[in-house]
Amino acid sequence: MTTETQEAPEDPRLLRAYRFALDPTGSQLVALNGHAGAARWAFNHALAVKTAAHREWRREVDALVASGMDEKEARKTVTVKVPKKPEIQRTLNAVKGDSRRIDVPDGMLGPHRPCPWWWQYSTYAFQSAFADADVAFQNWMDSLTGQRAGQKVGYPRFKPRGRCRDSFRLHHDIKNPTIRLDGYRRLQMPRIGSVRLHESGKRLARLVDKGDATVQSVTVARGGHRWYASVLCSVRQDIPARPTRAQRERGRVGVDLGVKVLATLDKPFALTPGTPKQHAIPNERHGKAARRKLTRAQRAYARTTKGSQGRVKAARRIGRIQHTLAEHRATTLHLLTKRLTTSFATIAIEDLHVKGMTGSARGTTEKPGRKVRQKAGLNRSILDASFGEVRRQLTYKAAWYGSSIAICARRFPSSKKCSAPGCDWSDPDLTLADRVFRCKKCGLVIDRDLNAARNIAAHAQSVAPGRGETPPSLGGRKRNARGGDTSPTVRKGGRQSPVKREDPAAAAGPSRRSNPPATLNARKKTA
Repeated sequence: MTTETQEAPEDPRLLRAYRFALDPTGSQLVALNGHAGAARWAFNHALAVKTAAHREWRREVDALVASGMDEKEARKTVTVKVPKKPEIQRTLNAVKGDSRRIDVPDGMLGPHRPCPWWWQYSTYAFQSAFADADVAFQNWMDSLTGQRAGQKVGYPRFKPRGRCRDSFRLHHDIKNPTIRLDGYRRLQMPRIGSVRLHESGKRLARLVDKGDATVQSVTVARGGHRWYASVLCSVRQDIPARPTRAQRERGRVGVDLGVKVLATLDKPFALTPGTPKQHAIPNERHGKAARRKLTRAQRAYARTTKGSQGRVKAARRIGRIQHTLAEHRATTLHLLTKRLTTSFATIAIEDLHVKGMTGSARGTTEKPGRKVRQKAGLNRSILDASFGEVRRQLTYKAAWYGSSIAICARRFPSSKKCSAPGCDWSDPDLTLADRVFRCKKCGLVIDRDLNAARNIAAHAQSVAPGRGETPPSLGGRKRNARGGDTSPTVRKGGRQSPVKREDPAAAAGPSRRSNPPATLNARKKTA
């Protein structure tokens, strides 16, 4: 007699963050600012230790090179370990001091105590900052050696007070949680207490009560005039294997992102229930709406004196306007991306090169650019529309709601090609000022953006759900945002394989920021 044992089904969990606006009291506001300052100090302290070790390694290598040794051999010979979080934390614990008692050994003054005030704040604020410093330094190393794809990561920089984002991260023991919701309108955090929320946390509280969510950590950050808590949770969520019946009935939709209208769909669609269906999703132009107020605030800030209280107030006003602008833009984009991913089985979009689209038109001294002010206004509008953020949100939300993403090749002429079935005529003379497409072969007259949306829907190629890479059929291999391999090969000597940054036609022109001169690359090799 044999018995068959079935393996328990895997618990489908993923990490999701629930963001709440806080309404702290006066004493809690002081604690939030203090924790943010402690985290900033801890990051700078860890980075200073790492920088000192790296400079010592550099000095020893230079000394061996000056004595006649080859630089490659000198790099292999010198071994100066860059301390990481455990070593930094142990060293700091031995010398940090304690302001609650007199710590003077043997009647002497003793060594310098860097942070005797540590006991006023949660230890997790220090530990998370040490971990962030490790990540920042490792990202620079991986980028330098070619192990990190995408744009080059610069050397880690210190966080100056008043010039960086005020934030800190707290962890807890999951078996004995100290980060939890206290009812539906309060959030309990260690060393800070129970902070009131502006909105209800009922959704998260019910998931935790049912065992479908476990709180991992909380990141508290200041945005403008408000403090926000982002509660990171491990959530049990069933990822749908295929689209729903309603999504399959609607099928595929082509989305053409633009400035005049935020998105043009090849099928009529109602962004909010109860509104008429239409092809064009209007662009709210949040940046343009706040530009007048922001300009006046920045001019008032420029007239203030450095170090004055008026300058502090003017800076707070600018921060409040910028924060409100960012929140309005995020609300619009989240509404659009969620409605698309929950309504259609496949969302077809273009592989837009936003960095190239928003390049400066100033040119050089020898060849000055044309229509610089007009191009600057267009760049501002493109960045306000946030094409890259739309694609990022569509990518991860598609995996949540069972839909998929289809990518149209970057150089495909979606606006210039006729979308009529069986017609392949293209208009090479079509400019941005031409808002109507007229086919000289079949006689089709259609809105330019609607024509592009239909072409995108017809020619985009599907990728795996939840992944934003360009399919191999479009480029042969997976590519990053700059057209290079996502896993670039490392050549002999530790240098990254060359990656094309500019068009071949522009290679002979003057160097730009995205294509630095050879002298700059030579200086970076000595790092």
